[in-house]
Amino acid sequence: MLVVVAVLVAVVLAGASSGTGHNGARVADTSARAAARRHRNTRSPTGSRSSSTSGGSGSTSSGSSTSTASTQVTGPPGQEPVPILMYHVIAAPPAGAPFPGLYVEPAEFAEQMHALKRAGWHAVTLDQVEAYWRRGVPLGAGKPVVLSFDNGYNSQYTQALPVLRALGWVGDENLQLSGLPPSQGGLGQGQLRGLLAAGWELDTQGISHAALITLDAEQLHYQVASARQILMQRYHVPVNWFCYPSGQYDASVEAAVKAAGFIGSTTVVPGWAHPGEDPYRLHRLRVLGGTSGQQLLELLAASREDEPAGASYTA
Repeated sequence: MLVVVAVLVAVVLAGASSGTGHNGARVADTSARAAARRHRNTRSPTGSRSSSTSGGSGSTSSGSSTSTASTQVTGPPGQEPVPILMYHVIAAPPAGAPFPGLYVEPAEFAEQMHALKRAGWHAVTLDQVEAYWRRGVPLGAGKPVVLSFDNGYNSQYTQALPVLRALGWVGDENLQLSGLPPSQGGLGQGQLRGLLAAGWELDTQGISHAALITLDAEQLHYQVASARQILMQRYHVPVNWFCYPSGQYDASVEAAVKAAGFIGSTTVVPGWAHPGEDPYRLHRLRVLGGTSGQQLLELLAASREDEPAGASYTA
């Protein structure tokens, strides 16, 4: 088993040295998929809001690692929805950036966080939300919000972390393991450990931010299950939530996420996350560059009852 893990880690590190950025990530090469195979062998369509029948336990043949909070039992399950905000780069967009809206300048980010605090919000993790919804574990006084950060940009460490730490808040890092090396503005392992030491939650977008709906079963297993196992073994923390790259998912992708032992997934479908909906289709609210603190509060107020996510998202 240790040899297999070493192979997988070596593959990911090799991928990081030659990977592409957020929107140019590649599917793993043949040798990487072979390593994964050896490891295994040993807006949007709408639906109806109803009680979920798949609120995963985090325990499958792929292994499990659930948070301490999720094992506490304190009362009846919580019923309130919780918004999940989506951030990418906390920096000014460089000239010619293909997706400048994904860049939130540091001053804007700080203004947004302070506006949230003044309005009574406080940051929580997805593990804490799951414990509240399933076991009634309190989320604290005020209004809870999850702050998710995609892809693993180092500005999340250098710019977002200081602001959140000053407020006593934490974030949720959705890390892609390759395709965003430090030379291209990605988080280094030391920085990631710094986020974890500050109380951040670690989740993942898979190995290389691949278009999961285009992959076969073997490739899906590599991108989803192998990513979870590598991160848990490398950082010794729970990795309970998957974030669909570019928000794309279908029945096959959702099944692969469940089989890997994740207890839920986040999408790019706008709205708040509701306890009665499928936990593998949780809404998020994208925060774009140029959004003021007041505009962010208005976005939150206007999107609480958006339609639930559909059975697939392929945009």
